[in-house]
Amino acid sequence: MITAVYPGSFDPVTLGHFDIIKRASYLFDRVVIGVLNNSSKKQALFSKEERVIMLEETVAELPNVFVRSFDGLVVDFAREQDAHIIVRGLRAMGDFDIELQMAQSNHIVAPDVDTLFLSTSVEYSYLSSSMVKEYAYYGANVKDFVPANVLPKIEEKIHLMKVN
Repeated sequence: MITAVYPGSFDPVTLGHFDIIKRASYLFDRVVIGVLNNSSKKQALFSKEERVIMLEETVAELPNVFVRSFDGLVVDFAREQDAHIIVRGLRAMGDFDIELQMAQSNHIVAPDVDTLFLSTSVEYSYLSSSMVKEYAYYGANVKDFVPANVLPKIEEKIHLMKVN
């Protein structure tokens, strides 16, 4: 059985993320989505637990996809999941530069773990969680950016932020 991990902050999960997840689910026997708090990003909109729940709802139709949270190094998470492959999505050349550096350093730390890059489908190449949050905060409709189950959660969270 070949297991791959797809790590990320998923704050929130977008249709671009789901595109990568679905395509990875066709390539591997088991895909484990690893939800983490990204220390290089500002305060998360959703807690790690909320993001896990949203992802579980989003991938419910994919029987070989599982969602877990983790802290620490992605290579350690991959090993814990008995995975030798890390899946990463690429939107543009800027992503490639960052992801290649990460993949190469991960390979030094864990030579038994490789990284597979999947280019995001064209219709999602512009999409990022940060963009979704920005648009939602200023009242734009983000229904074409996120899975249907995620939309009301974003609207509720943004509403609570503005009330407080």
